[in-house]
Amino acid sequence: MRKIVAAKAEDKDEILKLYKMQLGREFCPWDEYYPEAKEIDFDLSRDALFVMKEDTEAGEKIIAAISIDDDPNVESMECWSEGRKPGAELARLAVHPDWQNQGLARQMLAFGMEKIKERGYKSVHFLVNRLNTKALRSYAVFGFETVGECSLYEQPFLCYEKEL
Repeated sequence: MRKIVAAKAEDKDEILKLYKMQLGREFCPWDEYYPEAKEIDFDLSRDALFVMKEDTEAGEKIIAAISIDDDPNVESMECWSEGRKPGAELARLAVHPDWQNQGLARQMLAFGMEKIKERGYKSVHFLVNRLNTKALRSYAVFGFETVGECSLYEQPFLCYEKEL
């Protein structure tokens, strides 16, 4: 059985391992310095980190994660629509390689959008590497609007936004 829940401090090591599994994957903008434990701590301190857990023979295993970020570099971008503010960013979406291509990223996005809406935000936005066709296909089903492009953290991004 799978469930999506708020991450807890005791999940930190497993979440960090999940993040590190993404390194070197095609279009992954992360490196050995990001994301790290400090990002997990920041997300946990704001109740902004959510994980999908799967029951396995060895017990519960974290197979996906997503956070509601608070990055001033992203929030200050001019592409976000004034009429859709306040908006919140979904970030650090990761799916365990053994569970990819099963729609889990979409489930995590839908869950994250619902949490953002519950918190009183009018819209959701995020950045995606413009060459990441797999992610772009996942996001297309939600009707996100491309509102800009940027180069941030040495990556070429598309800026996506959706009213909630």
